[in-house]
Parts: sequence; structure tokens; C-alpha cells
Amino acid sequence: MRYYQYVQGGSRHVGVEDDKGQITDLTSLNRQIGSTLDLLKVASIIGSDIDSIVRGILDANRSATKMPVAKLLEGAAPAKHGVRLLPPIDAPEVWAFGVTYMDSMRERQAESGSPDVYAKVYDAERPESFFKSTFERLQPPFGEVGIRADSTWNVPEPELAFVTYGGKIVGYTAGNDMSSRTIEGENPLYLPQAKVYDKSASLGPAFATPETVGDPQKLAVTLVIERDGRQAFKGQANTSDMKRDCAYLADWLVRHNSTPDGTTAMTGTGTIPPPEFTLAAGDVISVTIDKIGTLTNTVVVV
Repeated sequence: MRYYQYVQGGSRHVGVEDDKGQITDLTSLNRQIGSTLDLLKVASIIGSDIDSIVRGILDANRSATKMPVAKLLEGAAPAKHGVRLLPPIDAPEVWAFGVTYMDSMRERQAESGSPDVYAKVYDAERPESFFKSTFERLQPPFGEVGIRADSTWNVPEPELAFVTYGGKIVGYTAGNDMSSRTIEGENPLYLPQAKVYDKSASLGPAFATPETVGDPQKLAVTLVIERDGRQAFKGQANTSDMKRDCAYLADWLVRHNSTPDGTTAMTGTGTIPPPEFTLAAGDVISVTIDKIGTLTNTVVVV
């Protein structure tokens, strides 16, 4: 199943999408369901999984009102004045892994004055990881993502992200890891400034469970950038090309590192626009991942 968090009528709601593309408002059925983390907590306590719990709720409320998920997403788009989508998980911490795709390694070598460091990371047992965002700084679907005013070369990075609970993967979502290539290219030690700044991360639109995703290493990831209503860039990768899979990265994430429940990690990108392309204010970025959905954001200068 896929789960959405949104604000409607001034209050938060959790909705679940079934295999027919219909969404049910779980919060209207049980006011104690205020977030996807609430469901994950119950699943952890009783030794079950979130889908099994929700099926029980839906079976007990067969007459509950449903609506097409497409209608929910359409109403959440800018200027529609419908619901306001939130990140699908209240991730207290968002981490990111880099150099997990060969193309990413090559692009970062090309931009850098210290190219050897990226080849060493790609071939090493230990992956590159860095802290990306707190929940308070995370941008929602249809929200704004930023490019730094002190960088002249800026790109989005479309990435599969996994969600953890008790240190284990419990689901997946789509991520946009905004990056300042000018800054990182000057010196690899500038990575935190190139990666962590205002409006530099977004997750959504849905939290998809392992049952829905299946093999996370067989997902197409598509990036589309529109400028002035026209397609300025399109690229695609597949998570099968990752050097290190999600389970491997999750194991390293929690080594000697206590992560709070709901911690989410982006897993790197295999699609990077060419050197002659840089983002501009007003660009619309869409990250689409099989079995998860499309995360859309608009670019602003921060």
C-alpha cells in the first residue's frame, strides 16, 4: 500500500491508497492515527507490519468513503487550494549516500579538482554518507526547493529513499537531494555546504511499503525538469545500477550511529544533468520512481 500525509480543513490526515488507486482517510476512521509513524509504532509493538494493521482497519470500515488518489494529488498542486501534501514520513533525520552509481562517480570526478577521492569512495567497502536534513527543514511535495545564491552550477538529484524503524527498512519514498556542484567541485570538504542549506531536500509524495515496492533494486527513476512550460531536461536511471543496495546502505547507516525511528536515507543518483545545464528560479522538478509516484517541486533562490 501507499500512504500519504496531508493537511485538510486545518488538521493533519493520513490516507492509504489501495491497489485500485483509491484513497481512504484513515484519520477520519480513527483519530489516533495522526501520522504514518503512529502506524509504524503500533506495527512494531505488536510484531506486525503496517499493511496488515491497515487492512484490519479497512475491513472493519468497508463503507468508508474513498476517492481517486489522482484527485487528491490534483487538489494538492499549487494554486488548486485543495489539500496540502506533507512529507509522507515525519523523518526526524534525513541522511544521504553518495557515489552509489558509476555515472555519479564520473560526474563528480569531472566537476572536481580532486577526482581520485570519488573513485576511492566508489570502490571502497565503506560508503559515503552525510547528514542531509531535519524534519523541520524538509520540503513537502509541491513545495519549493532551493539553489544557493553563491553557487553558479546547481542540479537536483533524483533518489530512491528508504525509511527505517528500529534501524530496519520499513518502506520507501522518492527524494530530491539538491546539490551545488560549483561548491563541491571547489573542494570535496565543502560537501556539507554543497548539500545542506535552506530548502535543499524534499521527500514524497507517498510512503510505499516493501510489499508494494517489491525488489527495491529494480525501480526506474526518472527526472524531468521543466522551464517556462517546456521540458528542459529528462533523464532516467534504474536502481539495479546501484553499486551498493539499500540493505547494505541501511546496515552502514546504523553502525555506531543511533538513529531515531522514521529516519530516512536517500540512496544516491544515477541521473545528473550535463555540465552545461544549471537550475534556474521557477524551474519545476519532477522525480518519478516506479511503484512510489512523482515528487514535484519548484525551484527558488535561497
